[in-house]
Amino acid sequence: MRKVCCIFILCFFACVTFAQNVASVNGKSISSKEFMWVYKKNHAGIAAASYQDLASYLDLYINFKLKVAEAKAMNLDADTAYKKEINGYEIALKAQKKTSPKNIDYNFIMNEYREGVLMFNVSEKKIWSKIPDSETAIEEFYTKNINAYQGKSYDEIRGQVTADYQQSLENAWIKTLRAKYTIKINEDELRKLAKL
Repeated sequence: MRKVCCIFILCFFACVTFAQNVASVNGKSISSKEFMWVYKKNHAGIAAASYQDLASYLDLYINFKLKVAEAKAMNLDADTAYKKEINGYEIALKAQKKTSPKNIDYNFIMNEYREGVLMFNVSEKKIWSKIPDSETAIEEFYTKNINAYQGKSYDEIRGQVTADYQQSLENAWIKTLRAKYTIKINEDELRKLAKL
């Protein structure tokens, strides 16, 4: 009986914990507080949003978290230069009077910076560093999608074609990451957060 009771308590605790999260990526939870902090920060302080707005933003945020998961799988968080950069940022953040380690924003700011640097580093390795050596692939992309460029020559719109090619690589990479890592979305919690 005692064992059954313990199992029930553990299951209840797991359900309650998940209920406070909007999603999880690769087993790592995205809390409602974290998600709304990031949403508000990136929407000029506005927290009131429709379910559709929050769902669309969560989709983007999950893509970000997938890149972070991939960076960690590649051990980019163990890199000496990365650790030095994060340490330097933390020292600078602590030196500011308005943000102390006891402040909840401090944790969100530090996490955002840590993950942002990881996302940048993994994107550099997987996508951005390949662009300068991809002239042939970019021209082939232009030829395949020539109708989208309304008859303009490659030379006229090379910058746009390069950006579109990079976006196509990014989309393919995200698709791969979504297949590789487990994603769970808590629709009920997302609906609770919606204000409109």
